Amino acid sequence: MTYTAFSAAGPRIAIAVSADLLHWERLGLANFAPYKNIEFNGVNNKDACIFPRSLISPHGHPSLVMLHRPLFPGTRPEDIVKDPLDRRIRDHHECIWISYSHISIKPYHSSPLPMFVSNSPLALPEASWEKLKIGAGAPPVMSRHGWLLVYHGVMQGSITPDIYDELVYSAGVMILDTASPNKILYRSADPVLSPEMPEERIGTVGDVVFPTGIDQRKDIDCPDRYDVYYGMADNRIGVARLDIPEVMPV
Repeated sequence: MTYTAFSAAGPRIAIAVSADLLHWERLGLANFAPYKNIEFNGVNNKDACIFPRSLISPHGHPSLVMLHRPLFPGTRPEDIVKDPLDRRIRDHHECIWISYSHISIKPYHSSPLPMFVSNSPLALPEASWEKLKIGAGAPPVMSRHGWLLVYHGVMQGSITPDIYDELVYSAGVMILDTASPNKILYRSADPVLSPEMPEERIGTVGDVVFPTGIDQRKDIDCPDRYDVYYGMADNRIGVARLDIPEVMPV
C-alpha cells in the first residue's frame, strides 16, 4: 500500500505491507534514485499507486512498479494558473512518472525496500481538461486491452462566468502495455468523469472528482465492467460504472 506521510520536510510517499489487510507493517518512505539531475527524495510527493503484480523493469529485473507524481516547486495548479497561457510544460517536472523497485529474494518485512530506479516520465499534460496537472488515480488493473489506469487531470474553470480562479478536477483513462507499462497504448482525449452533480461541485474543495479505487466485476461475470470509487469535492465518496468496449474509440 502507498500512502502520504507528512513531516517537517513536507509530504512524501510511504509504503506499508500486509498479509491480511488488517495488520500493516510500515516499510518507510519510498527511496528514489536520481534521474539525471533530479533528486526525487527532496521533492514533495503525495500521489502514487502500485501495480498489483510484479513486472519486468527496463533492465530485466522482476520489480514492484509505481506510478507517482512529484510536485516540483512552482508546479502546483495554484501556481501554474498565475503563469502565461502559453507557458512551456517542462518535460521532466509536470508528468506522471513510472519507477521500478527490484524485488529481493527476501520478503519485504525482513529487509529494507529496495530503491526505486529506472525512473522515467510516463505522461505529460496534453488536453485542455488536464492542462494544469495530471497524476495517478486508482491503481492500474488489467483489462482486455492492457493495464487500465484511471487518472486525474486539473484545469482552470469556474461556476461563475468571467471568473477564472477556480480549479476543476476530472478523470481520464489510459491503457498501458501489458508487459511494458511505460508504453501508453491509448489515452482518452476527453475526461470520462467530470464534476457535474451538486455533491461534486460543492464541498470541502469544490469541482472535484478524484479516482482512488477500482473494482473489476469478475464476481458477477462482467470482466469489462469496472466500478470506480472517487472523491466528491473532498467531502464524500462516490462510485461510477466504467464499461470497457471491445475496441477502444479513436
